[in-house]
Amino acid sequence: MTADPRLSINQATIKYADLATALRVTADAGVRSIGLWREPVNEVGLDTAVKMLADSGLRFSTHCRGGFFTLPEGPERRASLDDNRRAIDETAALAAAGAEGSTAVLVLVAGGLPEGSRDLVGARSRVHDALTELAPYAQDAGVTLAIEPLHPMFGSDRCVVSTLGQALDLAADFDPSVVGAAVDTFHIWWDPQVYEQIARAGREGRIATYQVCDWKTPLPADVLLSRHYMGDGVIDFASLTRAVVETGYDRDIEVEIFNADIWADAPETVVARTVESFATTVSPHLS
Repeated sequence: MTADPRLSINQATIKYADLATALRVTADAGVRSIGLWREPVNEVGLDTAVKMLADSGLRFSTHCRGGFFTLPEGPERRASLDDNRRAIDETAALAAAGAEGSTAVLVLVAGGLPEGSRDLVGARSRVHDALTELAPYAQDAGVTLAIEPLHPMFGSDRCVVSTLGQALDLAADFDPSVVGAAVDTFHIWWDPQVYEQIARAGREGRIATYQVCDWKTPLPADVLLSRHYMGDGVIDFASLTRAVVETGYDRDIEVEIFNADIWADAPETVVARTVESFATTVSPHLS
């Protein structure tokens, strides 16, 4: 099957493939774009990763991930912000190395409640403070910071931003080219305001990336690993994809799957299955 030209394989979908393998199996499958994660990039070093990406001929869709902004002021928060600056630098370098059509988008996961805290409002306020500090650096680097809302079940430990509306509210004080939002079907499909908020994100020019995978119950013990191939669960990809396309979004669409059984498969098998599921669930709604 020919891969949709807008399909991007997020490297998390083939988690156990090193960078060289991830680039090879993606390109060999006829997929034209890849989203990378910082850990495999840092394993080989940024300069080497840049060359490997350039040699692959693939576009670069996003870099994952920055964020974790909810700590109170102190050395740990300072270290986190410094690490985010490094992530911005990585994103800019990789986007410059990717094929034509690459985008310099750094996906941000806001962070959960600090240990012992119940102050959700304060945690979200510190996310905005971090964006205020990092936005000028990102702007100088030509990088868009994409706030990713996560499903509310991750609110305590991973992300105090739970809806697309909350992400857009946080982004509102910044230029859309500098701070946008990630629209991930797994995290936002349940939201009764999701279509209204996708339309708002489009009007504001803030959809930095569109990511897809499916939701299926029962959830495993580790809910982080509960993502599935599109079509295996309950998400309505037709209406969500049309809503995103109707905003004018015309960039790559990433498939990002965290699932232990899928990770255990050969990466070639996973990419081939991803190509097929994307073709049947997402591609028909892109025009």
